[in-house]
Amino acid sequence: MNSASQNNALLPSGFEDLLPPQAEMEYDAIARLMAVFRSFGYARVKPPLAEFEESLLAPGPGAALASETFRVMDPVTHRMMGLRSDITAQIARIALSRLGDAPRPLRLTYANDVIRTKGSQARTQRQFTQVGCEMIGRDDVDSDVEICVVALKGLTALGTRGVTMDFALPRIVDDIFAATKTRQDGIDGLRHTLAGPVDKALSALDALALPEAACEYIARLRAVISGVEAAIAGLDMNGISLTIDPLETRGFEYHGGLAFTLFAADIRGELGRGGRYDIYEGDKPKESAAGFTLYMDTLRQGLKVQSGAEVKELSADADWAEVARLQAQGIIVKRG
Repeated sequence: MNSASQNNALLPSGFEDLLPPQAEMEYDAIARLMAVFRSFGYARVKPPLAEFEESLLAPGPGAALASETFRVMDPVTHRMMGLRSDITAQIARIALSRLGDAPRPLRLTYANDVIRTKGSQARTQRQFTQVGCEMIGRDDVDSDVEICVVALKGLTALGTRGVTMDFALPRIVDDIFAATKTRQDGIDGLRHTLAGPVDKALSALDALALPEAACEYIARLRAVISGVEAAIAGLDMNGISLTIDPLETRGFEYHGGLAFTLFAADIRGELGRGGRYDIYEGDKPKESAAGFTLYMDTLRQGLKVQSGAEVKELSADADWAEVARLQAQGIIVKRG
């Protein structure tokens, strides 16, 4: 490759070409995930890559990611647009507008690329595919449980091993600091005391003198965990661990109540995140929703090349009827 070719092949930091076989592996994994989500009643939507920034960055999920959003001037309307950095905000807009009159709960799923102005230490990629589900218009333990279970079922379908679902309660972190008289610089010691397997963490939280509202969040978390454990047993999803880190707030800027992060033993980084949040109409919450997003750039680390179909090479002048006959048997035909 000469110097000109090398310069043309140079991509910005955080962007990459996805080549064979990784591109095919990701496509196959997305198809398997979407099949699982469809089996639970989630209907697919496909929002645009760009939209006007006043809707994309509206209060709620969009506003929380404003600093990570590319902005461009629309040459047609001369209004500012944003390139989506997360799909949840777009799902919220669709739910309030295009599907505002649809029966609730509204179950939607998606699989699309997002683009961000900067990477992070945990995620250096600035363009990656998000795959996820949102349940809109229902706020109860059963809907929280369903979102958790659908996420775990999707990972199980990919063959992801050693999955951990780590729960958080971002809205009561300040209450915990007040009850333990701990300053922010003492968070590591407090996390060692409170975080860990669900039984240990819940017992530690029960021992704190927390306000009634915080205790209600903990009681709901306990009920959700019980429901998820029952589903794991009923769906025969082995090897899944449930933990709690009640002090985790990073990445949960727009979540309230239940939130969670997904990890796997042999995969570096977060597999995905989810939880409960509010959808806003103007400056006021309109509907409660719960959902999750899986990150395909992380999940690709755990994907294995599927045993490929048989490949047969024919001459360039091979009979097309013969090509069709072989392809009907599932054989890949290279002609010439």
